[in-house]
Amino acid sequence: MAAKRQDRDGQDAVAQEAAGGAEADAGMGYEQARDELVDVVRRLEAGGSSLEESLALWERGEELAKVCRLRLEGARARLDAALAAESGPGEPDSGGED
Repeated sequence: MAAKRQDRDGQDAVAQEAAGGAEADAGMGYEQARDELVDVVRRLEAGGSSLEESLALWERGEELAKVCRLRLEGARARLDAALAAESGPGEPDSGGED
């Protein structure tokens, strides 16, 4: 019965981590989110987790992937803005010409 109690405690910790992670993600940088996502994937690939723990890890991974995507989109927008400013207003845009 003690092993069951340990599994339950482990599940609760992962579920709490996943639930509380959404608030902390707002200030999370790309590298931090990526590193945590890599850890989540490793834990899922290693197996041995209960269904509940696996679902909590999956949900956390989805949140982290979203943070990474948003950070990369923001970086891309900054690069596009810098390139547009560099080319000047009178020069044609190099993208989208057929």
